Amino acid sequence: MKRIMLSLLTLLLIAPMAMFAQSKTEKFEVKGQCGMCEKRIEKAAKSVEGVTSADWNLETKMLVVTFDDTKTQLDNIQKAIAKAGHDNGKHKAPDEVYDKLPGCCKYDRSDVKKE
Repeated sequence: MKRIMLSLLTLLLIAPMAMFAQSKTEKFEVKGQCGMCEKRIEKAAKSVEGVTSADWNLETKMLVVTFDDTKTQLDNIQKAIAKAGHDNGKHKAPDEVYDKLPGCCKYDRSDVKKE
C-alpha cells in the first residue's frame, strides 16, 4: 500500500512538469547532395539540446525538426547545421568547413547570401 501511495504521489508531482514542455516542429531547407549529407545534417541537428527528432529529405532538401522550445530555438539548430558544413535558410556554412566536405557532398552555393 505504501508503495502504491508513493508511486501515485510521484506521478502527481511529475505530471505537471511534462505539461510545460513545448514541443515544436519546423521545416526548412538545408543544402546537401547525398546520404552522407543526410547523416551529417541530422546528427548536427540532434546534437542541439532539446531536439527530439530530425529528418532530412534528399529529394526535397527539406529538414523537419522537432524540438522543445523551452530548451532551444530554431536559430540554434540552423547554426549547428551550418557549422557542420551545410547552408540553410538562415546561416551559411563557413567556407573552411564546406571545403573539407567530401566531393559528393559539395552543393551549389551561388544562391546563398553571406553573413
